[in-house]
Amino acid sequence: MAVADLRTTLSSVAPGTPLREGLERIMRGRTGALIVIGHDRVVESISTGGFALDVPFTATGLRELAKMDGAIILDSSASHILRAAVHLMPDPSIPTTESGTRHRTAERVARQTGIPVISVSASMHTIALYVGDTRYVLEDPTAVVSRANQALQTLERYRTRLDEVSDALSALEVEDLVTVRDVTAVAQRLEMVRRISDEIDTYVLELGSDGRLLALQLNELVGGVDTERTLVVRDYLPAGADEQVEEVLASLEALDSQQVLDLGTVAEALQIGDTNSLDASVSPHGYRLLARIPRLPASVVERLITHFGTLQRLLAASLDDLQAVDGVGDLRARGVRDGLSRLAESSILERYV
Repeated sequence: MAVADLRTTLSSVAPGTPLREGLERIMRGRTGALIVIGHDRVVESISTGGFALDVPFTATGLRELAKMDGAIILDSSASHILRAAVHLMPDPSIPTTESGTRHRTAERVARQTGIPVISVSASMHTIALYVGDTRYVLEDPTAVVSRANQALQTLERYRTRLDEVSDALSALEVEDLVTVRDVTAVAQRLEMVRRISDEIDTYVLELGSDGRLLALQLNELVGGVDTERTLVVRDYLPAGADEQVEEVLASLEALDSQQVLDLGTVAEALQIGDTNSLDASVSPHGYRLLARIPRLPASVVERLITHFGTLQRLLAASLDDLQAVDGVGDLRARGVRDGLSRLAESSILERYV
């Protein structure tokens, strides 16, 4: 089951939502429940008994219906209660790791139908989500906030280190001293920051209305990271290989936690080298630095890079050279030249001062 489906389900049961209020009422009443969020022909085929309702969803209604035996079936948006006291009979051959009857049924129904199922345990006092093959136990919001704050502190440290290696790469690009190792170190940190931010984003979803401040901090810390990832990849792929950008980004995301720590493996995913070529020289096209020049349209950036090919040729270009590019007049040529000069000066100063 796709991660997106789990995220959607987490969002629907986050604190502050009507469904979460209903689940908490059930837990406080210690009655337990089996709730299916969606209804189609497959769900209908494994449902027997019960009675049809098709009434608007309310937290109190869910709580009262949970007092009866059987499952409760909601529509996919959890805005209506469709049926109650339903006996679910999923395929018994579907493997399950659960032991309790309610949980075994929930896992099998989720796997057979692809529809999210919620199981509330009266004895364990827990809420478990079953989405496809994934089981996710909701924690107390206080515990989630604690874990999220720890992850946020880790993200702050990684973001600081990312900024350091990114600034170092900019200085090396200006001096034409970049190696595969330098590019790989930046890509590695970008991927680590992305993974930590994804983990925190899941906490934000799970916290719902309680995660607003966390979301603001996360957005501030990861602003521009996705764009930077794309620019780094584009800068070091061969000219005209833009169709490979998504493939490279997907390769980086597919690396496991150990592989992303290995610079050689990351270099292979970037398609710029391997363990034996980390000290080989490489030259950027200039996407990263041009992206830092204010009010420079993407179409002009493309034409500049197509015309000059490398950052070094761009840095050495005169005003007349720049104006020879379609769409670059005198004013824009001066803006590009001055912008690159300022970036080059500041990058070198940060590196050596």
